[in-house]
Amino acid sequence: MRNLTLLVTLLLLFNTPCLRAQKKEIAQARSYIKSGKNLDKAEKLMADLLAADSANMLNPKIHVLLYTAVRRQYEAGNEKLYLRQQYDTASLFNLTKRMFDICERFDSIDARPDKKGRVRPDYRRDHSRELDAIRRNLYLGGRFFLAHNTVEEAFSFFNAYLDCARQPLFTDYHYDERDTLMAEVAYWATYTGFRERQPEHILRYAELAKNDTSRIEFTLQYVAEAYRMTGDDEGYHNTLMEGFSINAEHPYFYPRLMDFYSRTDQYEAALKLTDAALEENPYSELFLFGKSTALLNMGRNVESLEVSQQLIGINNSLPEPYFNAATALLNQIIPLERNVRANRKAITELYQQARPYMERYRKLAPAQKAKWAPALYNIYLNLNMGKQFDEIDKLLKN
Repeated sequence: MRNLTLLVTLLLLFNTPCLRAQKKEIAQARSYIKSGKNLDKAEKLMADLLAADSANMLNPKIHVLLYTAVRRQYEAGNEKLYLRQQYDTASLFNLTKRMFDICERFDSIDARPDKKGRVRPDYRRDHSRELDAIRRNLYLGGRFFLAHNTVEEAFSFFNAYLDCARQPLFTDYHYDERDTLMAEVAYWATYTGFRERQPEHILRYAELAKNDTSRIEFTLQYVAEAYRMTGDDEGYHNTLMEGFSINAEHPYFYPRLMDFYSRTDQYEAALKLTDAALEENPYSELFLFGKSTALLNMGRNVESLEVSQQLIGINNSLPEPYFNAATALLNQIIPLERNVRANRKAITELYQQARPYMERYRKLAPAQKAKWAPALYNIYLNLNMGKQFDEIDKLLKN
């Protein structure tokens, strides 16, 4: 019993200076707030108290003073902006976010059950009302930082705006049901995640962002890129298909689906997709080129040539259909070369037919030397076109 008394005495001796220091700092913070000066110092005093001792986290006075100090700074800054006096706009937005962070953290303490298990938060009603009135500033802050290319900061603001919907502090506001801005803010959060190249941030609010139908095609692009970054082929493919079903002729979805099918050797799927698209628009240059390429990859060279010729008839200034047409003709030579003597005439005719297509491709796409130079080398060699062959031979050697 004597030892226990000694231990309690020692604990009281150790705690007394801490309590005195805490009371002194609380009193000082109150003095700063009352005077309306040194509000940043009042904020620091309370923030330091919370960081210094975990026991201080349970003291409502510290949280309330911290919040009040930041709120007063916000009000002073807001007044300066209203009066068109010089003030750092970024600081006002940061103060807004700090107010939300402080109150949401404190709410979990304020809402602790009492001894009878009852939850009766004392500050939730007032804090949520005050913060709801300025919540839009979180969205505006996100747009502000995004416009200034501070994308990581921008995401934190959009995230804070959207996260209010799940915070117990705002239980009575039902943001998910009543806030018509949620989908738009979710889009900007998704876009900002894309700018950050952070897949987790892209995907966090992607489903909500899809409700912003005016921007859904962009949202799906960002989501597809998130899956591509993480190597999730199933998610990537499904998102591309979702975008394709919304707008088959969008320049993002169909080409990447075709590339995906080509990369994974799913040529039948590529052809099926293209045929479905051509039912919607049989004269689409994009879909016709996709079909000629799919057929080429499947070894259906005669059909690929026919589709390429159809596309050239629609638009003779596109380079790739000429390459596909020439390649389809050259591919037909390969099986004939098993018996060159018997098939000499047919082989020569195919080289002759392929030549104008590949030469046209060269003219339209001079930078694609890696594609047209080897093909023209073989064409000129087999057609005994010495002058043309020498030119290509020099190009390849260089």
